[in-house]
Formats: sequence, C-alpha cells, structure tokens
Amino acid sequence: MEIRCPDGGWLAVCGPDDLTPGRGVAALLPDGSQAALFLDRAGRIHAIGNRDPFTGAQVLSRGLTGSAAGRPFVASPLLKQRFDLATGDCLDDPEVSVPAYGVRVRGPERKAEQGAGRAH
Repeated sequence: MEIRCPDGGWLAVCGPDDLTPGRGVAALLPDGSQAALFLDRAGRIHAIGNRDPFTGAQVLSRGLTGSAAGRPFVASPLLKQRFDLATGDCLDDPEVSVPAYGVRVRGPERKAEQGAGRAH
C-alpha cells in the first residue's frame, strides 16, 4: 500500500493485510510528518494526518473509529474531536481539519487508488 505524500510522490508504507478494521497504524512521511492509516468496516483504506490539531500530539492513529451520517471518522483519543477519514475535516469544528492523503494498493492482482486526498 502506498500514500501520496505532500510532495506528490508515492511512499510504500505497509501491506493491506497489516490493517485491521477499526484500528489505525501510523506512518512516518519523508517530510517528517506522520499519517494515520485506517481500514474502515466497508473495506476502504484511508490516510489522514496523525497530528491532533487541538493538542499537537501525534495520536489520531490511536483513536476510536465510527461513522456519522454515513461518513467514516476517527475520534481523537485525547479530546474526542472527530475527523472525517475521507476528507480530514473535523466533524465537531468546521474551522479545523487535518491533511487527507490519497492511498493506493498495488500488487500483481491489485492496483486500485482510493481517495484523491488533499494535503494541507
């Protein structure tokens, strides 16, 4: 599996089998930032920034996942704000967001890109 980095390149981070629905995994990006990867219950893979903008801690990969109005989200383990896994938008404060990254799964039989992502 690869994440589209802020510089536009792709970075291999892990295999799709390394993800468990409902649990996040953190990945270090070349610019020193971190991404949080999630496999939602529908089988879609998402990548957003791992830094909680409310506390500055790199913890979103440890948050609780769920859905609201059909939108998958992760709730920060610290102050519980929810972030949309597809867009990075904070569901509790429309003025706040985290980066959302494109993800693709590559392999001999699998070559699919998920989420256009948007870096901030």
